[in-house]
This record gives sequence, C-alpha cells and structure tokens, in this order.
Amino acid sequence: MSDTIDAIGVLTGGGDAPGLNAVLRAVVKTAIGHFQWDVIGFQDGYAGLVQKQSRKLGLDDVSGILTQGGTILGTSNIANPFEWHLGEGDKRTSIDRSHEAVSYIQSLGLDAIICIGGDGTLSIAHGLSKLGVNVVGIPKTIDNDIFETDLTFGFDTAVSIATEAIDRIHTTAQSHHRVMVVEVMGRNAGWLALHAGIAGGGDIVLIPEIPYKIDAICEKVTARNRRGRHFSIVVVAEGARPEGGEPVIKRRVADSADPVRLGGIGNLVAAEIESRLALETRVTVLGHLLRGGTPTAYDRVLASRLGSKAVHLVSRREFGRMARLQGNAITSVEIEKVADRQRLVPPDHPLVRLGRETGICFGE
Repeated sequence: MSDTIDAIGVLTGGGDAPGLNAVLRAVVKTAIGHFQWDVIGFQDGYAGLVQKQSRKLGLDDVSGILTQGGTILGTSNIANPFEWHLGEGDKRTSIDRSHEAVSYIQSLGLDAIICIGGDGTLSIAHGLSKLGVNVVGIPKTIDNDIFETDLTFGFDTAVSIATEAIDRIHTTAQSHHRVMVVEVMGRNAGWLALHAGIAGGGDIVLIPEIPYKIDAICEKVTARNRRGRHFSIVVVAEGARPEGGEPVIKRRVADSADPVRLGGIGNLVAAEIESRLALETRVTVLGHLLRGGTPTAYDRVLASRLGSKAVHLVSRREFGRMARLQGNAITSVEIEKVADRQRLVPPDHPLVRLGRETGICFGE
C-alpha cells in the first residue's frame, strides 16, 4: 500500500442497527467531499471480502439515507473469513479464507478498510489487522456491550422503541389488572432492559448480570396488589437467568461465530408468576422491532460523528484503532482492547442503584 491514501473500503457486519446508513453516509461524504478519495463498499459484511462482492460508492448512493434503518450494503452475522463454513450436517467443516480476503483488498487497491460492527465484527477486524490490513473500526450494536466506548449508535433508538412499547403496555396492564412481561434483546448484557425499564416505569427489571429469584419477583407483585396496584410491568433481558440457572436458548445457528440465540425467558418468568400467584400474565417479545426503523436524532448525530472520525483516523494513518464516544468527545482506542470482550452492567452501576432507590425489583 502506498504512503498516500487514494481509496478506502467500508463494510457493515453483524446484526443490523438503526444508524448504520447514517454512518455510511458520513464515511462516504467525508472521504469523497473532504479528502477526494474513492470509496468501495463490500456487500453483506465480511462475506463481500471472501466472495468478492463490492461496489463503488458515490455521493448519490448515500443521498437521502440518513433517516433510513438497515444498511444499504447489507450485513451478515455468520460470515467470518477466518472460519468460513462449508457443507451441511455431518459433512460440515470450516476453513480459513482470510488470506483470500486480504488478497481481494489488495487487488482493489484499497489503502484501508473501515469495519462497522459489534464485538464479533471488530474481533475479525483485529485479526485482519494482524495480517497487515490497515483497519479502522466503528462500534455498533443495540446491546451497548462494546468495551472502551460510552455508547454505541443504535442503542438510543432501541431504548426509545422499547420504552414506547412499555408505555403502551402500561395502559392495557392497568385496565385488565394483569402482570405484563416485556422481553427485550441485549444478549448477555442488560443495558437495554435497564434503561428501558427505568424510562418506562417498570416494576421489575431482570438483567443477566443479576440472577433473579422467582420468590422475590412474586413478593414484589404481591406487595403491589396489597397497595391497590393490581398490575405489574416486568422488563426482562433475553439473557436473564434464575439464580443457579442458565439463560434460555431459543435455538442455535451453526454458521454463526456466536451460534447461541437467546429467547424465551419472558415466557418462563410469566408461567412461574401465573402458576404461583394465579394472576393473569401476558408476554410481549419485542425482538427485532428494536433493530428496525428510523434512528433517533441522537443516533444519527453519533453515527455521523463516528463515521467522520474513522475517515480522519485513516487520513492520519492511525490504523488498528476504533472510533469511540468518550464523555462528549469522539476519540479512538486500539481495537485490540475491544476484541473478544463484552461490556456488561456492573451490579453496583449507578442506574442499578437508582432503580433500587426508586422501588424497582431486580429479583434479588
């Protein structure tokens, strides 16, 4: 690769999140408008590197996409050049095709690639950097579980969607005197459930980091009934688990770098409450509703700031780094510090303390 920057690549990997198009727009506009570089977009995340699927991105390609959910490049949470899966069933195997990916990057004459994604995407980016690829990362996930950044874009939108859902569920719960269980995404981290539970006035919030006791949940519901509050809202993170138990696994996806798909804990909690207290209990699983739709203004701005920062990191040849939000500033950190790690909720986090002080039960 030359000493000057002439062309860069960009991809979006992992699960989709509101704000991906906003960050792509910022990358393309900054690279072309400010630096006069060419920009190549890889289709469907790292699959584009292996399958040699890419296209040149111009200003017209990113016009009008700021408010759109999803990603114009497509994404994949199973494509990994270091463990590329082949075959099915008993004949299934995986091979390392990372050197093919590197060769394709070189053949396109790219001086660097910007990888937008969560911990899995950034871990692969770190692997490519060790093979000599000039990489810059941008953190993305509705789960907010990436190390070394205060927030990820997509999280604010997901919290807003979850909070609105809880607001709506409040009225039907109160009208029918029901216990309403709302299950949200988050994988092994409880940030989404914690924020939405507090914002939506949840009575009980269950997160993976604080294993729950079903007796404590039932005691909270019973205490509310005694005070004349004949309904309760339970917000459950998909990775929540009972004390001494394991998270509920909905299914496994063999091709994925993270094959476990969580889901079903809401139904388990609801069944326990209903059988113990003989109270009508209903479950709402928000699922992929949290990933879709128009990003909030906050996520659009954050995504745009991160996208522009990533391009400037390339311009300064500060490779192997990830753009991040630190306080109110956009700074950067080594991707190595982010790879293969998850940022979980500390049990003594200020928001957990706030919840306890304002009467939220965490199942303890």
